[in-house]
Amino acid sequence: MNDLLRLDDRLNADQRLIRDTVKSFVSDRILPNVGDWFENAVFPARELAPELGSLGLLGMHLEGYGCAGTDAVSYGVACRELEAGDSGLRSFVSVQGSLAMFPIWRYGSDEQKDEWLPRMAAGTAIGCFGLTEPDHGSDPANMRTYAKKDGSDWILNGSKMWITNGSIADVAVVWAQTDEGIRGFVVPTSTPGFSAPEIHKKLSLRASVTSSLYFDDVRLPASAALPDVTGLRGPLSCLSEARFGIVWGVVGAARSCLEAAVDYAKTRVQFDKPIGAFQLTQEKLAWMYVGLAQAGLTALHLGSLKDTGQLEPRQISFGKLANVRAALDIARQARSILGGNGITLEYPVIRHMNNLESVLTYEGTQEIHTLVLGEALTGLAAYR
Repeated sequence: MNDLLRLDDRLNADQRLIRDTVKSFVSDRILPNVGDWFENAVFPARELAPELGSLGLLGMHLEGYGCAGTDAVSYGVACRELEAGDSGLRSFVSVQGSLAMFPIWRYGSDEQKDEWLPRMAAGTAIGCFGLTEPDHGSDPANMRTYAKKDGSDWILNGSKMWITNGSIADVAVVWAQTDEGIRGFVVPTSTPGFSAPEIHKKLSLRASVTSSLYFDDVRLPASAALPDVTGLRGPLSCLSEARFGIVWGVVGAARSCLEAAVDYAKTRVQFDKPIGAFQLTQEKLAWMYVGLAQAGLTALHLGSLKDTGQLEPRQISFGKLANVRAALDIARQARSILGGNGITLEYPVIRHMNNLESVLTYEGTQEIHTLVLGEALTGLAAYR
């Protein structure tokens, strides 16, 4: 499909190489299989993780410990091409790098970094991120999971929910209340008292592992605590990293839907001509492209801000709010162009559309990001 605004002309040679490498991997390895994975609610994480690691995609925006150390736009481009395959694939990479590796890299001890980051970058160890709870999603400050000191050890109790990679993870970065404030803990999932049952019967993100986490008197050594952060700024900084990937990723999902709609409109004949020759269809396609290009511009601009150290959380909220909504609108319009064929897994549209319903909610709901922007405009916090 034509890049009418020539947005990818703004990419440098390294960024284009990453784009082409990830796009080729998705085309060869993911697209022939992802429809079946989605239908059967499976994701071969153990098989794919070393392949993703060998491509340098796990923690790719971090420095050292086997990480690629790329710039922000390169990370964004990779997320875009991954999510053009499936949101579950991008979620796996995002959780591994931005939610599990990043807090260890940014706030962890040298021992924690040395133990986990090289293996996670290689894909031989998988991580997850425990923040959301059954009763506290958008309000993490009131989480109930609690870690209490017992001599030099910590005793962790509580639960988390909607945790990507939870039941397949080797390590969980868990956020909990303590007498000192909210702290992060690096928890090997083999620790007694830790359990992570998988959540089933999902109709979205089916090609992704989603779990609950339970902590029943999980005893952790003092060295399990992340030493360099206390309070909500720890988990929120991780979410900012992951949300940046979403801003780019959903552009890939939207592009996949638009490409499917254009191809279908050119070949589906009704009333003796392709439906793409009808004005109503062309109007849909034109507005879909406008939304896609605007989302791409937003992603590229935020990537440039991040690479120059100017990106703010409220700008990421703008990007997630605008781009996820645009992607969902494009997916829904594509579904209408494909008619009955739009609900089958022979085409990517219904899969992307269902997945985007989860992306709309996770890592900050549409409503929360709306209120973040409202506060930025008025100076008044509506959610406190």
